Amino acid sequence: MKSEIWAIGGGKGGTGKSIITTTLGIYLAKQGKKVSLIDADLGGANLHSFLRIKKPKKSLTDFFEKKSPLKEIIIKTGVPNLQLIVGDINTFNPTSIKYTQKLKFFRHIISINSEFILIDLGAGTHLNTIDSFLLADKKIVVTVPEITSIENLYNFIKKALFRKINRILRDHQLKDVARNAWKNRNVNEIKDIKTFLYYLKKSSNQIKNLIDKELENFKIDIILNQVRNPNDIEIGFSIKSLLIKYLGIDVNFSGYIKYIDSFWDYYNGSQTHTSNENVLCTPLLNKDTHGLVNNLVEDKQLNLFNP
Repeated sequence: MKSEIWAIGGGKGGTGKSIITTTLGIYLAKQGKKVSLIDADLGGANLHSFLRIKKPKKSLTDFFEKKSPLKEIIIKTGVPNLQLIVGDINTFNPTSIKYTQKLKFFRHIISINSEFILIDLGAGTHLNTIDSFLLADKKIVVTVPEITSIENLYNFIKKALFRKINRILRDHQLKDVARNAWKNRNVNEIKDIKTFLYYLKKSSNQIKNLIDKELENFKIDIILNQVRNPNDIEIGFSIKSLLIKYLGIDVNFSGYIKYIDSFWDYYNGSQTHTSNENVLCTPLLNKDTHGLVNNLVEDKQLNLFNP
């Protein structure tokens, strides 16, 4: 079975990536899809909490420290069609993952037998986080309508784009061309990433073909969380325009999740209830989620005139 990998990131913590990852997973599972969730928020794992799983016995610690195969640490969630790899690694230092361990981790992810694999990424722009994001078929970013969150989102995507271009140029012994072009960006009239890529592509047909090929599958899907009013929705379209203008990449504004006052009351008040029905009734499973998931699956986006 060929899995479709979705990575959910965005740079800043506290934007709701984990609960949105959980909600997307539950929604897909309810549609009869076989789904695997991977909590790659190393050091701050919480997907198991949202799924009412207390004190999981297996986690990524077993993979990285005990060399257990990834398929052996997958646990059932109690939600039909939905399984989880817990990222609660206790004392393990997430920044100490070696390059060979990361490649092994990625190989094991690709081999998971699921229709959809959703990876919840941690905050920040560590290379392990960026590389996990770049592994995905669908690169999803979550933000809230606040300036600091949007700035972190932009920096996260910019670093991912830099990383992707640098890797392909390095693999073809062309990394010095990019380094020198950026070092002399004032002389070369390079103002942003978009003009940087334009300059590189003008330098040779080989580089142009390499960059064009790499960017074919570099599409960003935006999810705007904690939306309170129509003005917030417009911010999502503005973020899309910003990314296209300054990074020159393909972007979808896939959808939004409304702010729900009662969510944390529901979540905190239901910790003593561990039934599947309770998990499946999360208030985020609403018509907004329906439209959002359909847009992600079908590669569609919101319409500016009919959001």
